[in-house]
Amino acid sequence: MMAVVLVAVSACGGSDEGGEASSKKSEAAQEKESEADGPQADLEGVPEVVAEVNGEEIAKDEFAQAYEAQFQQMAQQSQASGQEVDQDQLKKQVVESLISTELLVQEAGERNVSASEEDVDKKLEGLAQQNGVGSVDELLAALEQQGMDQEEVRSQVRVQIQVEQLVEDEAGELEPTEKETRALYEQMTAQQKQAGGKGGQKMPSFKKLRPQLEEQLKSQEMSAVAEKLVGDLRKDADVVVNL
Repeated sequence: MMAVVLVAVSACGGSDEGGEASSKKSEAAQEKESEADGPQADLEGVPEVVAEVNGEEIAKDEFAQAYEAQFQQMAQQSQASGQEVDQDQLKKQVVESLISTELLVQEAGERNVSASEEDVDKKLEGLAQQNGVGSVDELLAALEQQGMDQEEVRSQVRVQIQVEQLVEDEAGELEPTEKETRALYEQMTAQQKQAGGKGGQKMPSFKKLRPQLEEQLKSQEMSAVAEKLVGDLRKDADVVVNL
């Protein structure tokens, strides 16, 4: 649901803690030069209104930003695999993702699910920490270099919070069982053995990994709940795709 922000954040993450703004600009410039040599996102023929969801328009600008972010990520993967990005297929995926998000946002409004400025600040602090950025100000500055102003970033973060709260409300209390958690651990252990291990590293104990395993199971269940909710909402929605 946060394709644009998350992709942009990942592009500016992993910098040294004491990195200066000038070095970030240099890195951004190098990325742009590198992108210029590779495949480019094709937005020719995209209509001004990409889709309408219950009368609410998804504009070309919104689509373009989400599409370009996803395209950059796919282009990097394609360089490793040697396969070209299927831009027609990617456009369909992006517009469907935006429609799903709009449906969830509208449902959040119906249920009076909102996000305060304090909620947004807290989420931004979490994103800054997750991506190794020293502060929210540095995060916003890095995202601005990616073409996203502060108001736009906060708006997208607010949407993410609303969607997360809506899905949590729909899912109710989620508590993975001992059986489910151990099954996931065994699956991960088997995958590591199959891959020959990473540099001979030993798999951490179940006890040590348990909190992460439970979070992963919760995340998977939340995704399934969100997918079902979108499917139910789509049945009764008036959706027009112009792409």
